[in-house]
Amino acid sequence: MNAPTMNNPNTVEFASPSLLRRFAAMVYDTLLIMAISILYGAVMTGINVAVKGVPETGERVTWGIFGVVVFIGWIFTIGLFFCYFWHKSGQTLGMKTWRMKIVNGDNLNCPSYAQCIIRFLCAPLSLCFFGAGYWLMYTNAERQTLHDKISKTRTVLLSKETK
Repeated sequence: MNAPTMNNPNTVEFASPSLLRRFAAMVYDTLLIMAISILYGAVMTGINVAVKGVPETGERVTWGIFGVVVFIGWIFTIGLFFCYFWHKSGQTLGMKTWRMKIVNGDNLNCPSYAQCIIRFLCAPLSLCFFGAGYWLMYTNAERQTLHDKISKTRTVLLSKETK
């Protein structure tokens, strides 16, 4: 069922993407996150060198306590990437390629920033224990994953025409 169907005037239902499709989109998005991470690391290394100076030949850049701040900033940067695209269009590039979209509970609108933040923070939990949070989608009629349920969002499969 790719096209939306109406059960009642206030709710639209879409098909749910398969687990394989979700993981394929994750691979695409991981490649983007790797590029963003490399850029972030280069900028932070540049700042470190500007503040501490160039290390001696053969020595590594040292971070000290600044390393914790850099790590937190990196997580924040990744979260900003996902939350921005989920809130703006309901899709990252990987999701757009695989015709998936995140919507809030009414199946029509993109999620709020609060829902996006909750989803981002809970998504890693779904990967724990061999992806148990993803396998949860086969135990409920709405085919929601753990982070879908916690954030009150859902992932829908779009028809080829609405990509």
